[in-house]
Amino acid sequence: MDIILIASLVLVVGIVGCIILGVPIAVGIGLSSFAAAMVLLDFDRAALVSAQRMFTGINSFTLLAIPFFVLAGVLMNSGGIAGRLIDAAKVLTGRMPNSLAHTNVLANSLFGAVSGAAVAAAAAIGTVMTPRMREDGYRRDFAAAVNVASAPAGMLIPPSNTFIVYSLVSSTSVAALFMAGVGPGIIWVIACMIVVAILGRRYGGGKSGERPGLKLTLLTLWRAFPSLLMIVIVVGGILAGYFTATESSAVAVVYCLILGFAYRQLTLKALPALLMDAARTTAIVMLLVAVSTVLSFVMSLGHIPEVVSSALLGLSDNPNVILIIMMVILLAVGTFMDPTPAILIFTPIFLPIVMTFGIDPLHFGAMIVYNLSLGVITPPVGNVLFVGARVAGLRIEPVVGKLVWFLLAIVIGLFIVVFIPQVSMWLPTVMGLT
Repeated sequence: MDIILIASLVLVVGIVGCIILGVPIAVGIGLSSFAAAMVLLDFDRAALVSAQRMFTGINSFTLLAIPFFVLAGVLMNSGGIAGRLIDAAKVLTGRMPNSLAHTNVLANSLFGAVSGAAVAAAAAIGTVMTPRMREDGYRRDFAAAVNVASAPAGMLIPPSNTFIVYSLVSSTSVAALFMAGVGPGIIWVIACMIVVAILGRRYGGGKSGERPGLKLTLLTLWRAFPSLLMIVIVVGGILAGYFTATESSAVAVVYCLILGFAYRQLTLKALPALLMDAARTTAIVMLLVAVSTVLSFVMSLGHIPEVVSSALLGLSDNPNVILIIMMVILLAVGTFMDPTPAILIFTPIFLPIVMTFGIDPLHFGAMIVYNLSLGVITPPVGNVLFVGARVAGLRIEPVVGKLVWFLLAIVIGLFIVVFIPQVSMWLPTVMGLT
């Protein structure tokens, strides 16, 4: 049997086997990549190359943004931000039918955009909104589904760690990617709101909110303004050229510290635990990036991207058909793999193919991030789904039953993003980032 075929089998079987056995994905990718490298090289060379690739993979100035944005998200989750954003969202939804459910969606998108973390958004917003929705007459499983479905919007609306990872493997501008995520993020929010509008009354809601007076509205928005200002400072600073994406992440941490202490929700005593929490998350992401660099090297050495490309192009020469096949593959992958490793694995394989059809890397980045964001709310590995169900005090089964309708709407949104490039490309183009 050809040595490249053997190495490919070792790689694929190793990763799939590790996932089935419950081995952490980073460990599974690392072990499988090293085993495949040993097939293609001898042990000493495989060990040396793997170590070198892991080091060079994370030796990147751009990647410094990830630990800072992670820390900023942790600080926000503990700094009194959620309550203010929920109040602002409630004012904005006004007297809409199903206003509390719409408030949940909007608050999740605001908090997720500020923190960049879907899990943090689901936990922070769900903790506050689920009891309020229950008091308003919503069924608990529907309230949990609303919270779970809307939380990943912040993975698309900048700043976004997922786009930073994609920029690393695609050599694409972080600022341009941030802007490319705005349109798809809005599509995600609208999809959730449409489902709420259709199903809210059936599951116990349907009530309109109280119309706040002008004074209360202005006061509420003023209280939330400093939190929302972080998006303007971070993204605006990058676009204006005042600082890079990495430098902006450090600015975000300083700004979150100032807000946390100003709101009297952060204390010096609590900081060590928060720093440790951010360090754990950062370590996981960085290990994934490091081992995925070895994986990319092995795939390149074994010409795996070329083989996959030939196979896909052999199925059809229609770019729309190829894109649909890719999206289906990524939807399936997202159900058992987190977005970060999936982006690191599949971007080097799929991006060269779509570029042959003239598809912009920014557009493809919006597609792949939107697609894989679905994975965090689908079983069996959807961490946002588990967090949202736990916050609501439910098992995941009843939540999934209501979540299906949101998933259907969000998938329709995915195909809008895929087949209408202007959704993701309009803003970067207008701002001169393409």
